[in-house]
Amino acid sequence: MTYPEIRLIGVSGIPEVGPGDDIAKMILDATIAQSTPILDGDIIVVTQKVVSKAEGRTVSLHNVNPSPFAIEFALRWDKDPRHVEVVLQESRRIVRMDRGVLICETHHGFVCANSGVDQSNIPGVEQVCLLPIDPDASARTLRKAIYDGSGNDVAVIISDTFGRPWRVGSTDVAIGIAGMIPLDDLRGQMDPHGYILRVALSAVADEIAGATDLVREKISGIPVALVRGMQFVRGEGNIQTLIRERDGDLFR
Repeated sequence: MTYPEIRLIGVSGIPEVGPGDDIAKMILDATIAQSTPILDGDIIVVTQKVVSKAEGRTVSLHNVNPSPFAIEFALRWDKDPRHVEVVLQESRRIVRMDRGVLICETHHGFVCANSGVDQSNIPGVEQVCLLPIDPDASARTLRKAIYDGSGNDVAVIISDTFGRPWRVGSTDVAIGIAGMIPLDDLRGQMDPHGYILRVALSAVADEIAGATDLVREKISGIPVALVRGMQFVRGEGNIQTLIRERDGDLFR
Protein backbone atom coordinates (compact mmCIF):
# COMPACT_ATOMS: atom_id res chain seq x y z
CA MET A 1 0.00 0.00 0.00
CA THR A 2 1.20 3.53 -0.79
CA TYR A 3 0.88 6.06 2.00
CA PRO A 4 0.74 9.85 1.55
CA GLU A 5 4.04 11.37 2.58
CA ILE A 6 5.75 14.72 2.28
CA ARG A 7 9.21 15.78 3.36
CA LEU A 8 10.21 19.07 5.01
CA ILE A 9 13.85 20.08 4.55
CA GLY A 10 15.38 23.07 6.29
CA VAL A 11 18.00 24.86 4.19
CA SER A 12 21.02 25.88 6.25
CA GLY A 13 24.16 27.75 5.28
CA ILE A 14 22.45 30.84 3.85
CA PRO A 15 24.53 33.91 4.83
CA GLU A 16 23.18 37.18 6.16
CA VAL A 17 21.18 38.81 3.36
CA GLY A 18 21.62 42.44 2.37
CA PRO A 19 20.07 44.80 -0.20
CA GLY A 20 20.49 43.56 -3.75
CA ASP A 21 21.62 40.07 -2.82
CA ASP A 22 20.72 37.21 -5.16
CA ILE A 23 18.72 35.04 -2.77
CA ALA A 24 17.85 32.54 -5.51
CA LYS A 25 21.55 31.79 -5.99
CA MET A 26 22.03 31.63 -2.22
CA ILE A 27 19.23 29.06 -1.96
CA LEU A 28 20.50 26.99 -4.89
CA ASP A 29 24.06 26.99 -3.54
CA ALA A 30 22.92 26.09 -0.02
CA THR A 31 20.72 23.21 -1.15
CA ILE A 32 23.54 21.75 -3.23
CA ALA A 33 26.03 22.17 -0.37
CA GLN A 34 23.79 20.17 2.00
CA SER A 35 23.12 17.49 -0.62
CA THR A 36 19.41 18.33 -1.05
CA PRO A 37 19.43 20.08 -4.45
CA ILE A 38 16.13 21.52 -5.60
CA LEU A 39 13.99 19.16 -7.66
CA ASP A 40 11.15 19.75 -10.08
CA GLY A 41 7.89 19.98 -8.14
CA ASP A 42 9.43 21.19 -4.89
CA ILE A 43 7.79 24.02 -2.98
CA ILE A 44 10.28 26.62 -1.72
CA VAL A 45 9.16 28.48 1.42
CA VAL A 46 11.15 31.61 2.25
CA THR A 47 10.71 33.83 5.27
CA GLN A 48 9.55 37.35 4.53
CA LYS A 49 12.50 38.89 6.30
CA VAL A 50 15.02 37.41 3.85
CA VAL A 51 13.04 38.79 0.90
CA SER A 52 12.56 42.19 2.53
CA LYS A 53 16.27 42.53 3.32
CA ALA A 54 17.22 41.68 -0.27
CA GLU A 55 14.69 44.25 -1.55
CA GLY A 56 15.99 46.95 0.79
CA ARG A 57 12.79 47.08 2.84
CA THR A 58 14.48 48.18 6.05
CA VAL A 59 14.21 51.54 7.77
CA SER A 60 16.59 53.27 10.17
CA LEU A 61 14.65 54.70 13.09
CA HIS A 62 17.17 57.56 13.18
CA ASN A 63 15.45 58.91 10.05
CA VAL A 64 11.88 58.72 11.36
CA ASN A 65 10.02 61.75 12.70
CA PRO A 66 7.09 60.49 14.78
CA SER A 67 3.71 62.17 14.57
CA PRO A 68 1.95 63.52 17.67
CA PHE A 69 -0.35 60.51 17.61
CA ALA A 70 2.63 58.10 17.57
CA ILE A 71 4.29 60.01 20.40
CA GLU A 72 1.14 59.96 22.54
CA PHE A 73 0.58 56.22 21.99
CA ALA A 74 4.25 55.42 22.64
CA LEU A 75 4.40 57.41 25.86
CA ARG A 76 1.27 55.74 27.18
CA TRP A 77 2.50 52.21 26.49
CA ASP A 78 6.28 52.59 26.81
CA LYS A 79 6.98 52.15 23.10
CA ASP A 80 9.47 53.75 20.74
CA PRO A 81 7.46 56.51 18.99
CA ARG A 82 9.56 56.14 15.83
CA HIS A 83 8.68 52.46 15.61
CA VAL A 84 5.01 53.29 16.14
CA GLU A 85 5.21 55.87 13.36
CA VAL A 86 6.59 53.32 10.90
CA VAL A 87 3.75 50.95 11.84
CA LEU A 88 1.21 53.69 11.14
CA GLN A 89 2.81 54.55 7.79
CA GLU A 90 2.64 50.89 6.73
CA SER A 91 -1.05 50.58 7.62
CA ARG A 92 -4.18 51.23 5.61
CA ARG A 93 -6.25 51.42 8.77
CA ILE A 94 -6.04 50.58 12.45
CA VAL A 95 -8.31 47.64 13.23
CA ARG A 96 -7.81 47.66 17.01
CA MET A 97 -5.74 49.54 19.59
CA ASP A 98 -5.68 48.13 23.08
CA ARG A 99 -3.12 47.63 25.88
CA GLY A 100 -0.24 48.75 23.73
CA VAL A 101 -1.10 46.48 20.82
CA LEU A 102 -1.73 47.84 17.33
CA ILE A 103 -3.67 45.51 15.02
CA CYS A 104 -3.52 47.02 11.56
CA GLU A 105 -4.63 46.34 8.03
CA THR A 106 -1.64 46.75 5.76
CA HIS A 107 -1.70 48.24 2.29
CA HIS A 108 -1.71 44.64 0.98
CA GLY A 109 -4.89 43.86 2.93
CA PHE A 110 -3.25 41.73 5.64
CA VAL A 111 -4.59 42.15 9.17
CA CYS A 112 -1.74 41.65 11.61
CA ALA A 113 0.09 43.13 14.58
CA ASN A 114 2.18 46.24 13.90
CA SER A 115 1.58 46.14 10.13
CA GLY A 116 4.20 43.39 9.94
CA VAL A 117 6.95 45.82 11.02
CA ASP A 118 9.56 43.87 12.96
CA GLN A 119 12.85 44.62 14.71
CA SER A 120 14.10 41.08 15.36
CA ASN A 121 16.90 39.43 13.36
CA ILE A 122 17.90 42.73 11.74
CA PRO A 123 21.61 43.65 11.77
CA GLY A 124 22.61 47.15 12.80
CA VAL A 125 21.30 49.49 15.45
CA GLU A 126 17.70 50.71 15.52
CA GLN A 127 16.65 49.14 12.24
CA VAL A 128 13.19 47.80 11.47
CA CYS A 129 12.06 45.54 8.64
CA LEU A 130 8.94 46.10 6.52
CA LEU A 131 6.93 43.67 4.46
CA PRO A 132 7.74 43.48 0.72
CA ILE A 133 5.79 45.99 -1.34
CA ASP A 134 4.31 43.22 -3.53
CA PRO A 135 4.97 39.77 -2.03
CA ASP A 136 3.39 37.95 -4.99
CA ALA A 137 5.74 39.74 -7.38
CA SER A 138 8.66 38.88 -5.10
CA ALA A 139 7.62 35.20 -5.16
CA ARG A 140 7.30 35.22 -8.96
CA THR A 141 10.74 36.78 -9.35
CA LEU A 142 12.30 34.21 -7.04
CA ARG A 143 10.53 31.34 -8.79
CA LYS A 144 11.79 32.44 -12.19
CA ALA A 145 15.34 32.89 -10.89
CA ILE A 146 15.32 29.39 -9.39
CA TYR A 147 14.06 27.99 -12.70
CA ASP A 148 16.75 29.89 -14.62
CA GLY A 149 19.42 28.64 -12.24
CA SER A 150 18.34 25.02 -11.96
CA GLY A 151 15.91 24.20 -14.77
CA ASN A 152 13.41 22.99 -12.19
CA ASP A 153 9.80 24.17 -12.06
CA VAL A 154 8.93 24.90 -8.43
CA ALA A 155 6.31 26.79 -6.46
CA VAL A 156 7.37 29.57 -4.09
CA ILE A 157 5.72 30.75 -0.89
CA ILE A 158 6.86 33.78 1.07
CA SER A 159 5.80 33.39 4.68
CA ASP A 160 5.50 35.54 7.77
CA THR A 161 4.49 34.96 11.37
CA PHE A 162 0.96 36.03 12.30
CA GLY A 163 -1.04 35.78 15.50
CA ARG A 164 -4.52 34.28 15.47
CA PRO A 165 -7.63 35.91 16.94
CA TRP A 166 -9.14 32.75 18.43
CA ARG A 167 -6.04 30.88 19.62
CA VAL A 168 -2.92 31.57 21.67
CA GLY A 169 0.42 31.56 19.90
CA SER A 170 1.54 32.42 16.40
CA THR A 171 2.20 30.46 13.22
CA ASP A 172 3.59 31.21 9.80
CA VAL A 173 1.19 31.96 6.97
CA ALA A 174 1.67 32.70 3.29
CA ILE A 175 1.93 36.35 2.29
CA GLY A 176 3.21 35.80 -1.25
CA ILE A 177 2.66 32.95 -3.73
CA ALA A 178 3.90 31.88 -7.15
CA GLY A 179 3.37 28.74 -9.18
CA MET A 180 0.52 27.19 -7.18
CA ILE A 181 -3.15 27.60 -6.32
CA PRO A 182 -3.30 28.54 -2.62
CA LEU A 183 -6.72 27.04 -1.83
CA ASP A 184 -8.00 23.49 -2.13
CA ASP A 185 -11.74 23.74 -2.80
CA LEU A 186 -13.60 20.52 -2.06
CA ARG A 187 -17.04 22.10 -1.85
CA GLY A 188 -19.66 20.12 -3.72
CA GLN A 189 -17.79 16.85 -3.44
CA MET A 190 -19.04 13.88 -1.45
CA ASP A 191 -17.33 12.56 1.67
CA PRO A 192 -16.97 8.77 2.37
CA HIS A 193 -20.31 8.79 4.23
CA GLY A 194 -22.31 10.32 1.41
CA TYR A 195 -22.49 13.90 2.70
CA ILE A 196 -21.98 16.78 0.29
CA LEU A 197 -19.16 19.05 1.47
CA ARG A 198 -20.31 22.66 1.73
CA VAL A 199 -17.53 24.53 3.58
CA ALA A 200 -14.44 22.42 2.79
CA LEU A 201 -12.04 25.10 1.60
CA SER A 202 -8.49 24.41 2.78
CA ALA A 203 -5.86 27.15 2.94
CA VAL A 204 -3.11 24.92 1.51
CA ALA A 205 -0.51 27.67 1.19
CA ASP A 206 -0.97 28.65 4.84
CA GLU A 207 -0.79 25.00 5.93
CA ILE A 208 2.50 24.60 4.06
CA ALA A 209 3.93 27.80 5.53
CA GLY A 210 3.02 26.72 9.05
CA ALA A 211 4.44 23.23 8.58
CA THR A 212 7.81 24.45 7.33
CA ASP A 213 8.18 26.68 10.37
CA LEU A 214 8.95 23.45 12.24
CA VAL A 215 12.28 23.26 10.39
CA ARG A 216 12.88 27.02 10.27
CA GLU A 217 13.05 27.93 13.95
CA LYS A 218 13.27 31.65 14.66
CA ILE A 219 16.74 31.51 16.24
CA SER A 220 18.21 28.72 14.11
CA GLY A 221 19.39 30.86 11.20
CA ILE A 222 17.42 28.70 8.74
CA PRO A 223 15.18 31.04 6.70
CA VAL A 224 14.27 28.65 3.87
CA ALA A 225 12.64 25.24 3.64
CA LEU A 226 11.87 22.78 0.87
CA VAL A 227 8.61 20.85 0.73
CA ARG A 228 9.09 17.67 -1.26
CA GLY A 229 6.58 15.07 -2.40
CA MET A 230 3.45 17.18 -1.95
CA GLN A 231 0.78 17.10 -4.62
CA PHE A 232 -0.40 20.63 -5.29
CA VAL A 233 -2.32 22.37 -8.03
CA ARG A 234 0.02 24.31 -10.24
CA GLY A 235 -1.12 27.68 -11.50
CA GLU A 236 -0.75 31.41 -11.13
CA GLY A 237 -2.36 31.85 -7.74
CA ASN A 238 -2.14 35.05 -5.74
CA ILE A 239 -2.31 36.00 -2.10
CA GLN A 240 -5.53 38.01 -2.47
CA THR A 241 -7.36 34.69 -2.81
CA LEU A 242 -6.61 34.04 0.88
CA ILE A 243 -7.83 37.41 2.14
CA ARG A 244 -11.43 37.33 3.27
CA GLU A 245 -13.59 39.84 1.42
CA ARG A 246 -15.07 42.68 3.42
CA ASP A 247 -18.66 41.44 2.97
CA GLY A 248 -17.75 38.09 4.49
CA ASP A 249 -15.67 39.42 7.39
CA LEU A 250 -17.67 39.45 10.63
CA PHE A 251 -15.04 41.55 12.43
CA ARG A 252 -14.88 44.63 10.21
